[in-house]
Amino acid sequence: MAAMTNFHGLIPAMAVPFRRDHSIDAEQLASFARWLAQQPGVVGMMTNGHTGEVFSLTAQERAEVTRIVADAVQGQCGIVSSVVCEGIRDAIEQAIWAREAGAGALDIMPPHHWLRFGFRRSHVIDYFTAVGEASGLPLIVHVYPAWTKASFSSELLAELAALPFVKAFKIGTREMNKYKRDLDCIRAVAPQKALLTCHDEYLLASMVQGVDGALVGFASVIPGLINDLLVAVKSGNLTRAMELQAMIDPLKDAVYGAGEPTGEAHANMKAAMVAAGIFKTGTMRAPTVEPDMLELRKIDAAVIAAGLKRNSAA
Repeated sequence: MAAMTNFHGLIPAMAVPFRRDHSIDAEQLASFARWLAQQPGVVGMMTNGHTGEVFSLTAQERAEVTRIVADAVQGQCGIVSSVVCEGIRDAIEQAIWAREAGAGALDIMPPHHWLRFGFRRSHVIDYFTAVGEASGLPLIVHVYPAWTKASFSSELLAELAALPFVKAFKIGTREMNKYKRDLDCIRAVAPQKALLTCHDEYLLASMVQGVDGALVGFASVIPGLINDLLVAVKSGNLTRAMELQAMIDPLKDAVYGAGEPTGEAHANMKAAMVAAGIFKTGTMRAPTVEPDMLELRKIDAAVIAAGLKRNSAA
């Protein structure tokens, strides 16, 4: 698989279908990947994100998910794999596995011990440099919420933007004042590098700040609506954008409630994919809890209200 070069557009973070015994449903995953690749505006798709229940997958399973998706789309669009590790050696190993499996780019999440202990600037630069040099693949910086200890300052984001391997930013700052500063600081250093919102729960508000695309799990269920929203914002048609956001809101509320994405929100989203005919089952791996009957009825009503077809794929 050639290195991914275009990050300007829609990149769905893919959910992963499981069989009832919690094994990966490779056939359904491949079908899902082929369907996503055909959706307007999709320039790539990302495996092994939070939406893909990455923390429930073994390292070998992560590589296998990427391989299934890459084989299914056969170069129709770029394949990004998230690297979710605690140390540099582990990150390099999994980055190379992802490349060998067919990934054309890597989304680099902060090591999760940074969430507990924080980090030094050198830790971040060294981590990204090591993975970029070892893999030879373009990197996407996965920006965590401002309230976490793994949040990067706007100045550090500008330093990352200057690294040659870094080609895009998946920005989930979730604090709009800092979000705007982050965008401005990156643009000032590297205006050609792609800025991607990952604010599933408030798409329009984050898009109008001036982004190049969206890398969101919500695009697993409504890629068409999100692409239409992105096109409307980029064309300056705010009236149309507000109409589209109003169509998205009931489903967004059913999936995410009043908060940020969580494991249970991802379970809600997978249930919405079942209601829309995209997945056959909404099975989640423990410890994530699947929605109860009341939640399922709300999700089903929201899918109908959004006008989603029940035979979209699979």
